Amino acid sequence: MSQWTRRGVIGATAGGLLAACGPGENPVPTTPPEPVEADDPFPELVDQSGSVSPITLSELGDHRRRMAALLKAADIDALVIEPSKTMTWLSGVRWGRSERLFALVLLADGKHFWMCPAFEAEKAKRKATGRILAWDEHEYAFEPLAAALRERGAERIAVEPTIRYFAVAGLEAAIGRRVLNGNDIVLDARGHKDLHEQKLMRRACELTQDALEAASKRVEVGMTGADIGAMVSAAQRKLGLTGVWQLSLIGPDAAFPHGADQSRPVAKGDVILVDTGGDLHGYQSDITRTWVLGGEPTAEVSKVWTAVRDAQKHAFDAMKPGVRAGDIDRIARESIEKSGFGSGYANFTHRLGHGIGMRGHEGPYLDGGNDRPLEVGNTFSDEPGIYLYGKFGVRIEDIVVITEDGADHFGDWQPGPTAIR
Repeated sequence: MSQWTRRGVIGATAGGLLAACGPGENPVPTTPPEPVEADDPFPELVDQSGSVSPITLSELGDHRRRMAALLKAADIDALVIEPSKTMTWLSGVRWGRSERLFALVLLADGKHFWMCPAFEAEKAKRKATGRILAWDEHEYAFEPLAAALRERGAERIAVEPTIRYFAVAGLEAAIGRRVLNGNDIVLDARGHKDLHEQKLMRRACELTQDALEAASKRVEVGMTGADIGAMVSAAQRKLGLTGVWQLSLIGPDAAFPHGADQSRPVAKGDVILVDTGGDLHGYQSDITRTWVLGGEPTAEVSKVWTAVRDAQKHAFDAMKPGVRAGDIDRIARESIEKSGFGSGYANFTHRLGHGIGMRGHEGPYLDGGNDRPLEVGNTFSDEPGIYLYGKFGVRIEDIVVITEDGADHFGDWQPGPTAIR
């Protein structure tokens, strides 16, 4: 019995985020790398997290200025943000959500302030830059927040789209009018990854592919999906990724896009599908590889794999600024139909892809209903699949970025159904 079948799935914890790296800049706190198992199963792998510098505090200021300019252009005076990836993208601050409102308020002039429960203010000072307005327990947050907004002449107020209803309702009651949905502002700001963000994502994807390759070489007959996933997770952590996750499926279980069971043992000739990713300084990878263990794939598996790969490449080749996101999904679906695997959602049962950045899934999305044009700096998963219930499923996923004249992809394309690279 291998060490992987003895261990089962190795749990993953939430990953860390940003750190300052520029000269003379104060660091943004990060989560230390996750521990690697004492009996190191991947001696050839070394921590690569230092191969790309994290986001700096000055870059966080650039993020705030970018979003403030969008607020001004939309004639919005302020954006209210609860703890979220958007808060971290703007400030580097991580904070839990509770029944007490803790919020960042970004103004259209680029300034910002914080609303914080008074008993948490000293802790907030260690994390946040800018003025902190504290509210006492008997006050609740909303009247002090409304007063702060009035003092700054902010009348048209928007909220970050993941904000909870109690915060929206409390704010509306305090200011006496409806607040606006800030979804488009957030999507425009965070959806355009700058070159540093792209570099972080590219490296995260490369390291995930390195981990998949290393783990695939150690797969043995009799291992379960959970055993394979444990290897993939361990390899990613060894390479310096945090917050790693995986979905490892064998044979018929791979026909369910989000999985059915990870306890099936693998036999020679079985299809293995592994969908996995991790966090590098706050930016995510998401890679899926489907391959056959040992020997050559059957004619059916080969046909399905090739059809999925063709759809992925056809979609990628059509990507460029100005093309409607929904049209990219349509092109992939038409490719699969031409390969003989049905139209619409018959066997390709999900959208082509999702936006990715600080979250594994974020807007914009590559689905048939999205009329939004692709723009330079948008990053997406390109992940068509064909799922034959009772037999197997094939999905191939890579992360792509829209460039000035087309698109680029992070890492290597999968060359065929018998190899990761």
